[in-house]
Amino acid sequence: MAALAVGFALALSGVADERRVRVAAGLVAFGLAALAKDPLGALAPPLAIGLALALGDRGRPVGRWLPWYGVLFAVLLAFGWWIEAERVTPGFVWYTVVDNHLLNMILARHFPDEDVPLGMGEFATVALLGAAPWVMPAAGCLWQLGRRRAWRNPAETPWVALGLWAIGVLGLAILVPFRLPHYGLPAYPAIALLAARGWRDLSARWLAGLHAALFAALAFACAVAWTTDGSAFISQVLGAADVATRKATAAGVPPPIPPWSAFRPLIGATSLALAAGALALAIAAVARARAVAVYATVVTLALVLPNAAGALGLVAAQRAVKSVAEEIARRARPGDLVVHEGPLENAGALPWYSRRQVVVVDGRRSVLAFGASTPAAPDVLWQTPRLQQAWLGSQRVWLVTGRPPELSVVAALPDARLVAAGGGRRLYVNR
Repeated sequence: MAALAVGFALALSGVADERRVRVAAGLVAFGLAALAKDPLGALAPPLAIGLALALGDRGRPVGRWLPWYGVLFAVLLAFGWWIEAERVTPGFVWYTVVDNHLLNMILARHFPDEDVPLGMGEFATVALLGAAPWVMPAAGCLWQLGRRRAWRNPAETPWVALGLWAIGVLGLAILVPFRLPHYGLPAYPAIALLAARGWRDLSARWLAGLHAALFAALAFACAVAWTTDGSAFISQVLGAADVATRKATAAGVPPPIPPWSAFRPLIGATSLALAAGALALAIAAVARARAVAVYATVVTLALVLPNAAGALGLVAAQRAVKSVAEEIARRARPGDLVVHEGPLENAGALPWYSRRQVVVVDGRRSVLAFGASTPAAPDVLWQTPRLQQAWLGSQRVWLVTGRPPELSVVAALPDARLVAAGGGRRLYVNR
């Protein structure tokens, strides 16, 4: 996200000021975004910028917005390491480009993982609420730009590019069959900038009234949730926005979240903050006070933020593998075997805190699926029969699992002793 934001800032300002070196620096930042997360981070942003220029018939010369040395450094940074990765692990490029992207979009992967995609409406709701309330003035700004055909004005090119980027990210994620809650995040910095312009240019009364209505609706929804047992909140809100909850629900296991009683005070405090913000914005709408409306919006979100951070802290503590891993580090002896049941990405810190190499059993349907096809896989990716054999052998075996006993491989292991529990996981040992 940071690399994308920096890349757009450098590239768009460089195009506007005709500074090719700055544009090249922006392309390098896009390459860093691809290195950090996804190849599309290097490819899609220049496409949005080029399209914005082409709409105003300013796409030539191409070197003005796509200098060759910037492209070269960006490609080397984003994709140079692919050569070595392909040499060490043949098939890496096919897996990354074809299986993980092209086939993923049509739900036809050779190595599928456990992620459960959102429906089109679910994703649109999550993405737009995630950008609330900034999505409203941003949408108004885009409407204004389109109505004025702003792409004809060279001074508006950066705004047109940001609009194309935001619409493209959200639109593509909505159209493809496979979409996860966080797929809308790359659009948020552009939405924030468009929202700032919207607050500057659009009707203060209109914006304040819309924000007041939104905050009032959200306050009412939180108040209703506060009076319930939380089942609807967990199934509908967390079930749509939280990837781990969706995975657990699809697998038929309890979701790794704290009890509703832990969330309830935070929901109540959020309702009060939103209600106060709605009242302040309603007053600002009547008075047509733009500055009051802006500060009321910002202060309301600042009051909501600690509650969101508190909820994240609760969920993180509930899912943390640290306590179980430290128990292994304290009690295991040299030569002991540590096994994790299920995809290791669900407990990625286990090797770090336990200070042990971890064997994974029944974890091939995950991001390790492609790795399971490599020659080294049998040593670290086991099936249940091999674990049963090791469990009955002379070596002491520690098993970490987040699955209930009746759904876990532990049901097939004789004399499994429960040693510790924490972070939604259980630690067993064979002796």
